[in-house]
Amino acid sequence: MPSAQLPRAVFAMDPVHLPLLFPAPLLARLRRAADIDPALVVRDFADPAAATALAGAEILITGWGCPRLGADTLAAAPRLRSVLHAAGTVRSLVGEPLWKHGITVSSAVVGNALPVAEYTLAMVLLAGKDAFTHRERFRRTHVPPSAGETAHIGNVGRRVGVIGASRVGRRLLELMRPYEFEVLLHDPYVDPSEAAELGALALPLEELLRCSDIVSLHAPDIPETRHMLDRDRLALVRDGGVLINTSRGALIDHAALTDELVSGRLHAILDVTEPEPLPADSPLYRLPNVFLTPHIAGSLGNELERLGRIVVGELERLADGLPLAHEVRHADLARVA
Repeated sequence: MPSAQLPRAVFAMDPVHLPLLFPAPLLARLRRAADIDPALVVRDFADPAAATALAGAEILITGWGCPRLGADTLAAAPRLRSVLHAAGTVRSLVGEPLWKHGITVSSAVVGNALPVAEYTLAMVLLAGKDAFTHRERFRRTHVPPSAGETAHIGNVGRRVGVIGASRVGRRLLELMRPYEFEVLLHDPYVDPSEAAELGALALPLEELLRCSDIVSLHAPDIPETRHMLDRDRLALVRDGGVLINTSRGALIDHAALTDELVSGRLHAILDVTEPEPLPADSPLYRLPNVFLTPHIAGSLGNELERLGRIVVGELERLADGLPLAHEVRHADLARVA
């Protein structure tokens, strides 16, 4: 197909991500589906150097570092018809003007869900073995645990409570199927029959918290879920229970969580916090019952190419006149991440 017939596309993101999202073979495939200059990566829509490219752009390929798409951007890109986001949520990227213009939006969130689910599964398995406690003890004493000290560990019949049947939550449920967990699920949009199909028992939030050995958060960050695990709900988790958060820090009241962790009553595996990062004097950095990582569960390094492949697939569908496979709909934003 001659390049004149290809749709015009522009990259809009932090340029540092481009080589990992679109390594050479994938970039070549992308350029067969769109007329795009890989040397032009827009970070500021007001930059005069971007004006000509935006004026002719039919498709924006966005990623982390892309500024919000507001009315001024749409005015500068009158031919724009699609935004393909090579990352997860588009909540902070797209505004009302974009939806009013009928511009279609796609996200690679399904690709970003997999590494988060994989990370969470790994943490569930390690938590079930009480690996973090025994690591701390072994570093301190150099003495292997006694049979009495390991009597409570293991993943056979371990009750894992999943809060949120999001893309990550559903992928986690899928990944846990080969294991002998008892899986519980809370999601207000999932009824008991659907939960059973997903391999879980549907429960109200409070009951799930009371019954679970390990609780993993996968709800969206929306006003209704802010601090959904407040002081009263955290108190429902059994003594020695483990809380895993790979979603958003705002889902938990961190003052209440810090009190529970400082007391030693609960354990936590936190890849996200509120704020992020925590202040340097936060006790969570030092507590032996807290495993803290710097927001690494999502796509990093060679995992970014998976997101690029999704975007290229969407671009090829547009070039062939097909609907997007991973379209984000305006109506869904009220209840998804």
